[in-house]
Amino acid sequence: MGIIGWILVGLIAGIIAKLLMPGKDPGGFIVTILIGVAGGLLGGWLGKVIFGVDSIDGFFELSTWIAAIVGSLILLAIYRLVAGGRSRHS
Repeated sequence: MGIIGWILVGLIAGIIAKLLMPGKDPGGFIVTILIGVAGGLLGGWLGKVIFGVDSIDGFFELSTWIAAIVGSLILLAIYRLVAGGRSRHS
């Protein structure tokens, strides 16, 4: 799967992660989608390292989508912990 495919998977995985973890994100919707792209890559890498499977089989494979969504959820949770802990003083 090429870079365009990963961007599409990441965009959709980021949207799904946002739906699964509702709430206000410090960076907004665009940052959530970018986290989805990075989460897709993270999920694919974790699938290979932890389970020893090629979780990046193709665009229409269920394992690709599960890996991307799980990776997006992980990164979204970390982002909320890091960025959400900062308080803005005006």
